[in-house]
Amino acid sequence: MVKVLYFSRMRTLIGKSEEDVALPQGVCSVADLIGFLAQQSAEHARAFATIKPLYVAVDCQYAEPDYDVADAREVAFFPAVSGG
Repeated sequence: MVKVLYFSRMRTLIGKSEEDVALPQGVCSVADLIGFLAQQSAEHARAFATIKPLYVAVDCQYAEPDYDVADAREVAFFPAVSGG
């Protein structure tokens, strides 16, 4: 079980700030997890399709799409934030 956290616009589009997810067989990387989550609901699909760039942290470390999530405790998704 991995805790998935959604921040900012991701949280708004999906409608929740976190969820516990049992990783199915074959979900090994960040990219795999995104594909799996995008299939969970129309809201998930819209969030993952429209938010670009999307940043990911696995156990508080920035992660690339090929990063292994098999033993992760927490995966956080957040859009880029601009300031001025």
